[in-house]
Amino acid sequence: MDKLAVWSEGCLTRFNAIDTSDTMTLDAALGVFQEMAVSHAENLGVGREAMARTGQVWILSRMSVQVDRRPSYGETVTARSWPRGWEKLFAIRDYDIRDSGGAAVIRARSCWIIIDMEKRRPLRPQAALEGIPLNEGMDALPFVPAGLEKRPTLRKTEERRAVYTDVDYNGHVNNVSYVRWMENALDPALIERAKKSRLDINYMNEVRLGETVDILSAEIETVREESRDALFAFEGKKAQDGQVAFRAELRLWP
Repeated sequence: MDKLAVWSEGCLTRFNAIDTSDTMTLDAALGVFQEMAVSHAENLGVGREAMARTGQVWILSRMSVQVDRRPSYGETVTARSWPRGWEKLFAIRDYDIRDSGGAAVIRARSCWIIIDMEKRRPLRPQAALEGIPLNEGMDALPFVPAGLEKRPTLRKTEERRAVYTDVDYNGHVNNVSYVRWMENALDPALIERAKKSRLDINYMNEVRLGETVDILSAEIETVREESRDALFAFEGKKAQDGQVAFRAELRLWP
């Protein structure tokens, strides 16, 4: 198989990807992006098995997603993903979902780190990315997401125990599961009404099967006018040791 600079797949917006608004959910979009990243890494020779042979593993560290329009049930879209080089310890990967007219309706940027599995330390990504296309100028989102600040006003609103369906092949809670946890901590009607959204999330410490996470959240900009947005902050703390598992901010536009 030829190595491709951009990975592209046609996707049907299926029934299990929508809510009562009849449009794609945020966690479903992240699920699409996850599969695109895995498939493209395999195509480029830096997939799971290839990295394991050198004692390395990819870990998702940060993700930003801008939803400008949620695809409707039954709509066929094109999902794409491509590497964008690196910034310090982060390997950058971009994504978008485009409608039949070619317009990008969902855009995303992710930051990955390479971990030495034996030493449990991050490695610089340049060696792994040698020969990988940089796709210069192809920016889905025009920046690398920075670390999110701690919000002192958060309060515990949920408690989640990592169960079988939360955990992936690597033995820890999958990145999409954290987004579902956040969605489930909000008023469902508020999410369903949102036509646009913006998510920024930092994945900070892994959560393993059976561990409990306290979900802290707050609406840090309270706006309820029809034409305005609302911004929520989240933090997940491991109940066992107080480690911060993730930190996120989610903005919703009606």
